Amino acid sequence: MQREWIEFKAETDSALLDTAAAVMSRIEPALVIEDHRDAGPDPLYGELVDESILSADKSRGSVAFYLPADSPEAPAAEVFLRERFAALGGGIVLTVTGRRSSEWEENWKKYYRPQRVGRIAILPAWLGEEPKDGEVAVRMDPGMAFGTGTHETTRLALSMIEDYLPANAAFLDVGCGSGILSIAASKLGARRCIACDLDPDAVRVARENAEKNGCENVLCVQSDLLSAVERIPGGYQLVAANLVAEIIVRLLPALPAFLAPGAVCLFSGIIDKSEGLVRDALEANGFRIRRRELEHDWVALAAARG
Repeated sequence: MQREWIEFKAETDSALLDTAAAVMSRIEPALVIEDHRDAGPDPLYGELVDESILSADKSRGSVAFYLPADSPEAPAAEVFLRERFAALGGGIVLTVTGRRSSEWEENWKKYYRPQRVGRIAILPAWLGEEPKDGEVAVRMDPGMAFGTGTHETTRLALSMIEDYLPANAAFLDVGCGSGILSIAASKLGARRCIACDLDPDAVRVARENAEKNGCENVLCVQSDLLSAVERIPGGYQLVAANLVAEIIVRLLPALPAFLAPGAVCLFSGIIDKSEGLVRDALEANGFRIRRRELEHDWVALAAARG
């Protein structure tokens, strides 16, 4: 039986796209953003850009996300969005429509181009492109899971993984989405990667992507945060949690029991207005912030115990 989805789509002037995204991310962090301001042929991959994107109106854009058609949160989500957008002056128009998963899974692909974060080349699995010399190729087909490498939160997390991953490390990815962070860690030299997510569809997609990338050391498990995650001898040397601020706060009390001595934890998915909430929770749970990165309105923090 084909699963059905509800699409929440906000259309607005390009200048208000970040505002629309910030509001919608309070409900669902996996956003589909159509922003054509920077659209243009890429020196390496320009031929892969859809012509309709190149000719699109650069003064307009949209932000969308999807919830299951039977989601009990859907009505409240619509009320919340309409109230927030009305309070902003009416410049953001919200439409809510039904959408079958097969339509979404094929339609979004024309907006997904190769991405680069440091040495990591994130390549659409269906295009068969090759990385440049010295790059680590991560081939992705995210399906309905979050994590394509295009969102600021994913890029921030990938950048920090490259900087903080010790050789032969055990890596833990909490809220793995498409599995992109664990696959990147595996390709960068981690000996063991655990990718967990509460959403069974995300776990399935992450497992499929790990297999496509030949990452036999990536284990994908369904877990509500750490409830079903294995505690390994010696602990995890690096942990990534690309979540929202409120969920990071809920994760922190249980996290120390899974850490190796000197382990670093990377927290992304934090909208700047909620950074204080995460900082306070880190301090309360014995963590010290080592590094802060910011991209647009999104913050990533690297922290360690002690």
